[in-house]
Amino acid sequence: MQAIFGILFHFIGGFASGSFYIPYKKVKGWAWESFWIVGGIFSWLIVPPVAAWLTIPGFADIIKHTNGQILLLTYFFGVLWGIGGLTYGLGVRYLGVALGSTIILGLCSVFGSLIPSVYYDFYPQEGKDSITTLATNHWGQMVLLGIAVCVLGIIICGYAGMMKERELGKDQEVAVNNTEYKFGLGIFVAIVSGVLSACFAFGIDAGKVMANEANTAWKALHPASGEFLFQNNVTYVVILWGGLTTNFIWCMMLNARNKTFGDYTNKKTPLTANYLFSALAGTTWFLQFFFYGMGESRLGNGASSWILHMAFIILIANTWGLVLKEWKGVSKKALVTVFAGIVTIIVSVLIVGYGNSIKP
Repeated sequence: MQAIFGILFHFIGGFASGSFYIPYKKVKGWAWESFWIVGGIFSWLIVPPVAAWLTIPGFADIIKHTNGQILLLTYFFGVLWGIGGLTYGLGVRYLGVALGSTIILGLCSVFGSLIPSVYYDFYPQEGKDSITTLATNHWGQMVLLGIAVCVLGIIICGYAGMMKERELGKDQEVAVNNTEYKFGLGIFVAIVSGVLSACFAFGIDAGKVMANEANTAWKALHPASGEFLFQNNVTYVVILWGGLTTNFIWCMMLNARNKTFGDYTNKKTPLTANYLFSALAGTTWFLQFFFYGMGESRLGNGASSWILHMAFIILIANTWGLVLKEWKGVSKKALVTVFAGIVTIIVSVLIVGYGNSIKP
């Protein structure tokens, strides 16, 4: 039952992340940097402490009393992750929701799920499974198999995207609602984003002492309860400070270079709607990690949680890509290929879920 709830929470988080960019498509008359940072203010500055305040009594005191080196390391991973998040937006902009999300999150899933497990071989942590633990137990081997199958699904989806690139000329691409499609540039920023986005998982581990304190306080008040569902919310506050720093500096530079500071007060645009859609996108984005923390508290294993989270995001993002007709005009072979990739990822989720269900 724990594993079922864990998978459900990861699905909800994946749905939020795979859908967050959709409201941005409703923003009219603003440059990308303008709506990205407005949404980011909600994602990284407003919503995280509100969520922590609602779920963790005294969360600010936990942060205040945490060792400065731990805070700095957690923040630093947030800065690196912020670069990944920034280039995520650019990757989706240049490759589309489906292909951009698949490549970025595919790389992110591999790095984010395996590197921490390798780290735990050298620096063991209670409740975290090392790569040796995974490789020497049947349930862990199933988790690793699921990760491998997920990578295969990602490769298949990526190949489908390249088929789309070959089949659609520039004029056709404009006609299918993707006027900024730039494959070469998009692939570059997608790779950068995929690698650096994994730093969020590292940030969670770096700030685990804060989550543990929240968990201990919760269990003291509720001794009969299990792991505290919202323990990671306090860690998110610090990680996202780093993400805000990176994105704010870059967006302000773009505003200055492109002379788009006027977007925020331009009455020729639907200002109220633009702010509302940007706020909705930012809030929806944060919900992915809100539910990720809940899922991890039920599954426990970092590798399993991260791969499930990323796999669900890839599934939802590809579904949105089909709904938004980003694949309109491509051959039946390309559509069959992307569906095959999606099915492969679904199978990987089932394998990882099974591995967790048989964990002693």
